[in-house]
Amino acid sequence: MKGIIFAEFLELVENSFGLDVCQKMLDENKNDGVYTSVGTYDHKDLVNLIISLSKLTGVSVEELQRIYGQSVFKTLYNSLPGLDGKADSTFSFIKSVEEYIHVEVKKLYPNANPPSFNFISSSKTQLVMDYQSARCMSHVCLGLIQGCAEHFAENIEIQMDPITADESQVRFTITCLE
Repeated sequence: MKGIIFAEFLELVENSFGLDVCQKMLDENKNDGVYTSVGTYDHKDLVNLIISLSKLTGVSVEELQRIYGQSVFKTLYNSLPGLDGKADSTFSFIKSVEEYIHVEVKKLYPNANPPSFNFISSSKTQLVMDYQSARCMSHVCLGLIQGCAEHFAENIEIQMDPITADESQVRFTITCLE
């Protein structure tokens, strides 16, 4: 997992919960909190930080993942060159993830293992897709979809249905309410 993900998470924690909570979370994990944006780090370290933050704040792990995904969308969107004109709505952007974004990520970082989306059905008002990731962070995906809808100023409803118990595979049904 790229360092930009960790750096953005630490910034969110500091801004939302304060420097003291951020430091306690890092200390509990014997983590110095130093990440370079292009460095590659074990995703389990992020999971452990989220678990510690949940214990410190009383906010569920799933909700912390969702909040993080929602907040990091703009940073990730702005970090990929050439996105302008590729999508003009939440649905078209999500479809471009497999066709363009993950392809570009793999070009930049050959060892990257991004999640995959399998599109089940699509209409003007509804998109159904299966999310699959060995990292089991489907609530981050939920937040990213919410951040995407905010970016395109669209009102959507999202239903998550786990396909596997560990949520490495989840079906998302996204409905446009406008």
